[in-house]
Amino acid sequence: MSASAIDPVKLEKLAEVAVKIGLDLQKGQDLVVTAPMAAAPLVREITKHAYKAGGGLVTTFYNDEVATLARYEYAADDTFDRAASWLYEGMAKAYANGAARLAVSGDNPMLLSEQDPSKVARANRAMSTAYKPALEKISNFDINWNIVSYPNPSWARQIFPELSEEDAVRKLADAIFAASRVDRDDPVAAWREHNAALHRRSTWLNEMRFSALHFKGPGTDLTVGLADGHEWHGGASMAKNGVTCNPNIPTEEVFTTPHALRVEGVASSTKPLSHQGTLIDDIQVRFEGGRIVEAKASKGEAVLKKVLETDEGASRLGEVALVPHSSPISASGLLFYNTLFDENAACHIALGQCYSKCFVGGADLTQDQIKAQGGNSSLIHIDWMIGSGEVDIDGVAADGTRTPVFRKGEWA
Repeated sequence: MSASAIDPVKLEKLAEVAVKIGLDLQKGQDLVVTAPMAAAPLVREITKHAYKAGGGLVTTFYNDEVATLARYEYAADDTFDRAASWLYEGMAKAYANGAARLAVSGDNPMLLSEQDPSKVARANRAMSTAYKPALEKISNFDINWNIVSYPNPSWARQIFPELSEEDAVRKLADAIFAASRVDRDDPVAAWREHNAALHRRSTWLNEMRFSALHFKGPGTDLTVGLADGHEWHGGASMAKNGVTCNPNIPTEEVFTTPHALRVEGVASSTKPLSHQGTLIDDIQVRFEGGRIVEAKASKGEAVLKKVLETDEGASRLGEVALVPHSSPISASGLLFYNTLFDENAACHIALGQCYSKCFVGGADLTQDQIKAQGGNSSLIHIDWMIGSGEVDIDGVAADGTRTPVFRKGEWA
C-alpha cells in the first residue's frame, strides 16, 4: 500500500494531539503504548512527540492480526481459557508507578467473525479477567490515558469494501483526521475550545441534579435512573494523579453513571454494534429493576446473549451518554465498526462496569460505597447506540418535574 494514502502532516498532528491533549504527558512520565502492527507509522510519531515533551520511557506492545488468527487455527483448546496475566500485572505495576497509557485502535473489527464463537467468548473472558488489575487503574482514572485511531488497511476495507485498498485507507484517514480535529490549522486550540463546550454541557447537567433521564423514540421508552451522587463529565478531565487528559480522541459525549437497580422500560439500538468480530444489529432489550430481562437482535443475537451472561453486572448499565445527532461523526454518515467512533455518533448506554470518577468525590469512594450509591461492577464495558434524530430526552427531577434535555436528537 502506498504510504501517500495517509497525509504525513496530519498524521504528525494527530500524534502531537495524542501526546499534548490526549495525555498531557508530564516531564519524566513513562508511557505504555498498545497498537496494531499496521499503526507503527503513528506510534513512531507518538514516540517522537512523547520524548520531545520530556516524557520518560516509551514502551510499545504491538498486536498482529495474522498471529491472532494462527492461535484460532492451531492452538490447543485449553489455551483459550488462559491469558498472559503476567503482562497485564506488569502493566498494572507500571500504572501504579505513574506511567501513562495510550492505546492506538484500528484492528480489523471483523477479524474473528469466522472463528468459533465459544472460543472467542472464552478467550475474551480470560483476557478480561487477566486485564482487570490494569483496567481498574484506567477506568478508576488513577492515571492519564488516551485512545486514538489509525487507518489500518483491514479496517478501511471493512468500511469501504467497494474501494481499492489505497483509496479506502485515504478515505478512512481523512475521516479520522476530521473527527480528531487535526484537519484544522491549530488542532490543539480547536481541542481546547471543544473541551470548553463539553464542559458547559456537563456543568448544566450537574446543576440540574436530575434523578433520572427518560428516552423516548421509535422502539425506545426507557427511564434510566441516575446513581446517587452521580457526576456528569465530558471532554478533558483530571485523573487522580492531577493530570488533565482527554481519554477519547475523538469525543462528542457528556456521560455519567446510571443506578444499576433503577432502569426500567425498553430500548432499541439505532446503529449496529460491532463486538469482537460480530455485528450485532437491531438490538431490542427490556429492563426490569435495572436488569435486562429480555434481549433480541436481528443479527448476532447469540453473541449478545453470551455477553449478557459474562457476569452479574453484564446485564446492567454502567454508563449513559448524551451525544447530539449533528455530531461530526454522525454527520459523516459512516459506520466505523469501532466503538470509539460509533459511540460518538449518538446517545448511548453501556452494559457493565461504571466509572468511579462519575461520582461526586469519586476518587475517595471505596468499591462498596460506589455499589451502595448504585454503581455497577462487571468484567465488561460495552457501549451501544440508542440515540437518533427521532429521540427526545427529558431530565426527571426527584419530585417528578420534567425538563427537556434533547429534542429530535439535539440539545434542547
